[in-house]
Amino acid sequence: MMNFKSILTTTVLAATMAMAGPAMTQERSYKPGSVWTASRIKVMPGQFDNYMDFLGGQWKRVQEFGKKEGVVLSYHVLSVNNARKDEPDLILLIETKDYMTTAQQDAFNDKMNAYLASDDRKQAAASAARGPMREQQGSVEYQELILK
Repeated sequence: MMNFKSILTTTVLAATMAMAGPAMTQERSYKPGSVWTASRIKVMPGQFDNYMDFLGGQWKRVQEFGKKEGVVLSYHVLSVNNARKDEPDLILLIETKDYMTTAQQDAFNDKMNAYLASDDRKQAAASAARGPMREQQGSVEYQELILK
């Protein structure tokens, strides 16, 4: 025989499930889209053309390889007009199809290093060598939400 507490619990549970049913079947008004990484770059005085040469060379080659591999959808270099104190001079935008798993990141990194005839240590050293040209001020990831 059920006691009052059991009956009350069963009734509340049934009512909750009845109300949740319509909410669970509702379709969202959006769907997840591509992922954007925005890197903030402060270019050191007198280094703008040198850094742009790097972006137009090695950085662009890497992005084009990513497009060829189906990882990168698009990439952009944006100039920050009228930058205020402590704001970046450039924003580097990279649009990818989706987030990658660790295994996918490692596989792509291995392909990229083979393409560049390089390895992780050489890439880290090259990044450090660009230190006099720029200061990396961090990056942010965004995911587009496509409205239906």
